[in-house]
Amino acid sequence: MINISVDENEVRRLYLEELKEHIKKVDAELIFWDTKELTKRTCMSLSTVQKEFFYDPRFPKRKVGGKWYFPVDKTKEFLLMWLDEHA
Repeated sequence: MINISVDENEVRRLYLEELKEHIKKVDAELIFWDTKELTKRTCMSLSTVQKEFFYDPRFPKRKVGGKWYFPVDKTKEFLLMWLDEHA
């Protein structure tokens, strides 16, 4: 008979490590966010985004046709700066 024991904490740690790496790769693939992705990433509703920082002239955004796009790197920088200012 063969007994196999698994360290659940180690499995969890490995899983989370792999998940973080995968998220980094997916995140690196995005160049722009749309409005849906922006609200998802900030955990804010669109009305809150509009009220809090959408109209800030420093907030990076471009409208193409009828849709708003936000460059990921610049948007992340702005959001971190904005959060520090409002902490």
